Amino acid sequence: MLKEAIATRFITPLREGGSLPGLVEADDLGTYVMKFTGAGQGRKTLVAEVLCGELARRLGFRVPRLVTLDLDPVLGLGEPEQQVQDLLRGSGGTNLGMAFLSGAIGFDPLAFEVDAAEAGRIVWFDALINNVDRSWRNPNLLMWHGELWLIDHGATMIWHHNWPGAEASAARPYGAGDHALARFAPDLATAAAELAPRVTEELLAEVTAEIPDAWLADEPGFDTPDELRRAYTRPLLARAAVIHDRIQGIA
Repeated sequence: MLKEAIATRFITPLREGGSLPGLVEADDLGTYVMKFTGAGQGRKTLVAEVLCGELARRLGFRVPRLVTLDLDPVLGLGEPEQQVQDLLRGSGGTNLGMAFLSGAIGFDPLAFEVDAAEAGRIVWFDALINNVDRSWRNPNLLMWHGELWLIDHGATMIWHHNWPGAEASAARPYGAGDHALARFAPDLATAAAELAPRVTEELLAEVTAEIPDAWLADEPGFDTPDELRRAYTRPLLARAAVIHDRIQGIA
């Protein structure tokens, strides 16, 4: 399971993104970007963040460290904005924290160069998880200490919003024409040859085990969190074997 920490101070809301994350301090002396169970997208966004972020880390991508953050709703009592107060009050318990990369700057595809190998690996990974939120308009990539870091995987695996149609949804192609790295001639063949064999049932079981039970409980159609974990594994395992042939929009 992810390391656990307790949020001790709410610093400020972050206005980027639709989920209104916040910057917090925790009892482990870390500073985190906190995503809340009470945000509009709900706990499935946090499930996607953990599954995709931890899978990316195990495949060799740079991803901010993830922790679970226990939130006491009283932290919101002093917040001047009603929207922030409501969000904190509605998110008591286990939330998600991503290590804050102080000094990082947003990736601009017109200002930075990315080699074809790295671009290929990232595009292939985004195709695997069906990431619809890594476009040139909103790259969700950071440059930190001269290296490219992946962030924000909440808008992935769209099939987990409709489990009865998950198999059909996961079989669809991936449109990469608007991807932030499309202009860098991504080497998809090499990426697929390297990464696809590493996406095994064992690896996915290890990654889904990181998801807190509280975010998996009471899902319609599933009796236990572990049953739901296996449901997350199946479409990703099937997609890894074939998705390189279904990536569209890359010359």
